[in-house]
Amino acid sequence: MNIQPNEEYIISLLKKLLDTPSPSGYTREVMEIVREEADNLGFPVEWNAKGGAIITLKGEDADNTIALSAHVDTLGAMVRSVTNQGTLRITSVGGFMMNSIENEYCQIHTRNGKIYTGTILSAHPSVHVYADARTFERRESNMEVRIDELVESKEDVLELGIGVGDFISFDARAVVTPSGYVKSRHLDDKASVAALFGLLESCRREQWTPKHNVKLLISNYEEVGHGAAYIPADIREMIAVDMGAIGDDLSCKETDVSICAKDSSGPYDYDMTNRLIELAHQLEIPHAVDIYPQYGSDASAALKGGSNIRAALVGPGVHASHAMERTHKQSVLNTSRLLAAYILT
Repeated sequence: MNIQPNEEYIISLLKKLLDTPSPSGYTREVMEIVREEADNLGFPVEWNAKGGAIITLKGEDADNTIALSAHVDTLGAMVRSVTNQGTLRITSVGGFMMNSIENEYCQIHTRNGKIYTGTILSAHPSVHVYADARTFERRESNMEVRIDELVESKEDVLELGIGVGDFISFDARAVVTPSGYVKSRHLDDKASVAALFGLLESCRREQWTPKHNVKLLISNYEEVGHGAAYIPADIREMIAVDMGAIGDDLSCKETDVSICAKDSSGPYDYDMTNRLIELAHQLEIPHAVDIYPQYGSDASAALKGGSNIRAALVGPGVHASHAMERTHKQSVLNTSRLLAAYILT
């Protein structure tokens, strides 16, 4: 069956997810969106102990369960310390280059529920002041947050309620262009979450039933390595749905669905990967098979956690991952189509 995902629904939900801050460890607000969307489509949500969502589609064969996972947590930072000058030192949440967040607008989320805005800067931000402004190393200890409040000292900052351990989110700046590109931070992996909800929306609208039981796992700690370290015991196959990388020695484009044959955790299941490739050919879905040696997924975490599963990895092609990312809506929609075909056959 060749389903036709609802483009308007998927892209609208993607924009909503991108506009909602959700660095790993600070995901309650975005998980509430996940719950609301699932409820609106008529699918109840269960929760694991650390706040990840489990959404079940009943299949024709209840003896086997396939998992489709995507993560809604993103890169971000936390307050490491408050300086005497009234700025914030940071510690990273997830892996990214410091120069990729330089001059980025951000939000500081305090433990008492207040939100302040700021800008992430090098400690030597001005060429008119610092002779080494261009060459000053962009490392974590040399970056700071300039807060958009009247603060000149550590005491001023503490009086605002900002303190060590508060979360810092980076403005996504999500844009959908007339040519169909979606450019934003955090397409890794909110594009895949939107693709999974496109599958749910199609299931409800077209009233189709998967061959086996399907559990959608929306994880919230993938960027720090343990998003799907625990999965329900009835799962036998798992497809991690995560962005496909683009660059040297890789075939994937932003309009492609990426099918990953191997990443840093090793090869993915031979038969599952073959089946995904066959279906992509049958449906005439633009796709690429690639190997990502610097990459890990929720399926990697599940395997390392001891889960007795077979696993595969697919997702929309994303350029400049962990920086200012871009994909094309065609790859997001086709990811939904490919996954639907897999669980229907």
